[in-house]
Amino acid sequence: MFYLTEIEDYVRVEPKLFGLPTLEAVSNQLKKIYQDYYDKEMGKAVAVVEVLQVGDGVVIPGDGAAYYNSRFKLITWKPEMQEVTYGVITEVTNFGAFIDLGVMKGMIHIGQTMEDYVSVSKTNTLTGKSSKRILKVGDLCIARIVAISHKGNFPKVGLTMRQPGLGKLEWIKEDQTKKERFAKKAAREDEKSEKKGGKKK
Repeated sequence: MFYLTEIEDYVRVEPKLFGLPTLEAVSNQLKKIYQDYYDKEMGKAVAVVEVLQVGDGVVIPGDGAAYYNSRFKLITWKPEMQEVTYGVITEVTNFGAFIDLGVMKGMIHIGQTMEDYVSVSKTNTLTGKSSKRILKVGDLCIARIVAISHKGNFPKVGLTMRQPGLGKLEWIKEDQTKKERFAKKAAREDEKSEKKGGKKK
């Protein structure tokens, strides 16, 4: 889930940025600091939106940089359990697939890709035995977050596509079309039954 967070902190501005106006120097430094930043509580930094306020600079002896007490807005994305996400398959392996969620990557175990027995082909695609559905690199998908592990610098996000309304976009459309056809057929059957019942009376 995306969050807009307001932060107040001392920003260490490197000497190479001293030639710039203070606001611009702080803004450039913040973009560098939060480029690949991840925090378990806050999530993954996406962008520094705006620098709201910059106080007077402080120089610490023995450090050539200047420290500015600053207030700024930051957009972050924090993976949440049961959150539905949209992404693109970037890699298929013998144990599942990796999906690019835009901000970070997630992993779908082979058994969580579809409601079917799934095998890996020589062409690096996942194929359903009964459904003949194929999952490959470049496919657009909708998945649900079912596991989050915070070991290492970035979290490991586990996903599933084995629920209604999830999976490759083409599968979702196919399922919706089948559902609509079934509903129309059921409505016609009900109509016929009502007509027959009316004649008997």
